[in-house]
Amino acid sequence: METSTRANNILNRIVEARRVSLAHRKRALPEVALKIAVEKKVPPPRDFAAALNQAGGINIISELKKASPSLGIIRQEYAPAALAASLAEAGAAALSVLTEEDFFSGSLADLKEASRVTKIPILRKDFIVDPWQVWETRAAGADSYLLIAAILDDSGMAELLELGRSLKMEPLVEVHSREELNRAIKVGARIIGVNNRDLRDFQVHLETSLELVKAIPEDCIAVSESGLKSHDDLVRLQLAGFDAFLIGEHVMQSADPAAALRSLRMAEHSGHSAA
Repeated sequence: METSTRANNILNRIVEARRVSLAHRKRALPEVALKIAVEKKVPPPRDFAAALNQAGGINIISELKKASPSLGIIRQEYAPAALAASLAEAGAAALSVLTEEDFFSGSLADLKEASRVTKIPILRKDFIVDPWQVWETRAAGADSYLLIAAILDDSGMAELLELGRSLKMEPLVEVHSREELNRAIKVGARIIGVNNRDLRDFQVHLETSLELVKAIPEDCIAVSESGLKSHDDLVRLQLAGFDAFLIGEHVMQSADPAAALRSLRMAEHSGHSAA
């Protein structure tokens, strides 16, 4: 019971640490400075939604992640620019970059490195609870960002969605239950990710995706996240109605991440699968 209680508090601990960090960063860098950077220095955002909705293949958001609370260090040799370039070359539809420092050993510098060397859209994966973070995300060169329904109320989720759209960044709204899915639909989410990992205890169940996809509206882009390890997993979920897949640990733990990504996509162009 004690272990379960500790696990159930992981998400709360991450969000609390993020809020403390955010308070310091907002004092050091006013929102107006971020807005000027967005207006004057950052190239226009790439179309994240279109990248996930390409017909005829398996659309994978390949995630750059050095560590996680459940596994510790996932990848010792973590060079974001080299990884991003090789994953884009291997056919990733988009990239996701972990930028949370305390629990995932990420940083915005990782995202900036990835953005500089690739042309495909980049999602900022973090615990976003404040409009300031959306401006920070765009100023860093990201094209989309994650919103986690479990840590936001409806008005906060709606505000962060609308701000993203005003910046031509369509967020990925992540849900884990039917109740969270209903809330995401209610606030108008257009890209809905089903996380097979329960962020409260980090257990993974693919059935979560298979159960919830039936309730995702046809006009939304459906993304399955976490615990995806084989081409067969992706085919099964694609047939169930998913448009794209977010995959991190399976690829990051591989000795050759680009080869692991090609293997996941293998059957879509059988002539290239041996390359």
